[in-house]
Amino acid sequence: MRSSGMIWVILVFLLLLDFYIFQVIRHVTQGWSVRSRQALLIGYWVVSIGVAVVFVFMPQLGADNWPKAVRSYVFATIVGLFFSKLIASVFFLVDDVRRGVQFTASKVIPKARAASEEKEEGISRSAFLSWLGLAAGSTLFGTFMYGFTNKYNYSVKRHRLSYGNLPSAFKGLRILQISDIHSGSFTDPIAVQKGVDRIQQLNPDIILFTGDLVNDRAVEMEPYKEIFSQLKAPLGVYSVLGNHDYGDYYQWESRAAKEQNLADLIQLHADMGWRLLMNEHVVLEREGEKIALLGIENWGAKANFPKYGNLSNAYKGAEQYPFKILMSHDPSHWDAEVLETYPDIDLTLSGHTHGMQFGVELPGFKWSPVQYVYKQWAGLYETERQKLYVNRGFGFIGYPGRVGILPEITILELV
Repeated sequence: MRSSGMIWVILVFLLLLDFYIFQVIRHVTQGWSVRSRQALLIGYWVVSIGVAVVFVFMPQLGADNWPKAVRSYVFATIVGLFFSKLIASVFFLVDDVRRGVQFTASKVIPKARAASEEKEEGISRSAFLSWLGLAAGSTLFGTFMYGFTNKYNYSVKRHRLSYGNLPSAFKGLRILQISDIHSGSFTDPIAVQKGVDRIQQLNPDIILFTGDLVNDRAVEMEPYKEIFSQLKAPLGVYSVLGNHDYGDYYQWESRAAKEQNLADLIQLHADMGWRLLMNEHVVLEREGEKIALLGIENWGAKANFPKYGNLSNAYKGAEQYPFKILMSHDPSHWDAEVLETYPDIDLTLSGHTHGMQFGVELPGFKWSPVQYVYKQWAGLYETERQKLYVNRGFGFIGYPGRVGILPEITILELV
């Protein structure tokens, strides 16, 4: 339950932010026609007050009973508007500080007073920064809205990974990795089916799922159980649990209900034909040669995530195999334990970050706000002979969209 005191603090902040932006809009539109200006200014407050009312009274409006898609879009729109206004305000604040410094200087320094009285040619710096701030905020909000269309726009990432110690029978092994399905966020089974069809068309040798099948509850997977049961590969489909799979973020009526949910989720993996690895390893065999596949429960070094995983248990007995693959949901595990204690784990596969579902990826350049929390957050990372691959996630959570960081299907070919 949200704290009523915190709600009103946030509301006051939102209204102050709206009033600040309103003053800028009113100033930069002075040259507009009366009708156009009135329409814009009235429209601004209609939207702003509407958002504030929805934010405060969502519980009374029965938001918990709204269709899942409506609830997600409303929440994402409110958050998008907030960040867009915040970004715009940064530009306005820079200009206000500039003018404040200029005004103060003009009062104490004669030359500065003379300079401040000179008329600026063309568009003033204040007008420029104001329009720039409005453009930046509007662009960000438009980008957030566009991102709604990308949530099922699956991108296939392909990488060839070279290892000197890989048994010859496994040269050319095609691993398909998916992660972070978050079935509780899905609203379009047809779009999800197309993603699964795309996976099957890639004809992988083995499919590995690195956690977060649901948002909180096993029942979220029921509408998609048959779809994901279609995933097949010659060497099998293997999976591990992610932080969301334990139901830690849901208000359960009892501890027994939470434990039953986890039991149901574990059974769900089996029902779909997926081999769930719970702090254990299996041996993969090809033409008489063997490698080890290890899978642990969620283990994270960030944000006080519970450490359910036990790599020591999973590793026990795998020492004898020349090549080892580890499935561990949270990439922070790689730096915190894998590199330090297990130098013979050749490849670690993770997910968890989603690339924050927001960022920029260009040839030679990759950025997302999540990189300030997670050192390894999307794609391939290497330290000497060990490699980590962080999948950007098949699904989504919170924001029902993707901006710059598309949902991912990964093909890793071992050579």
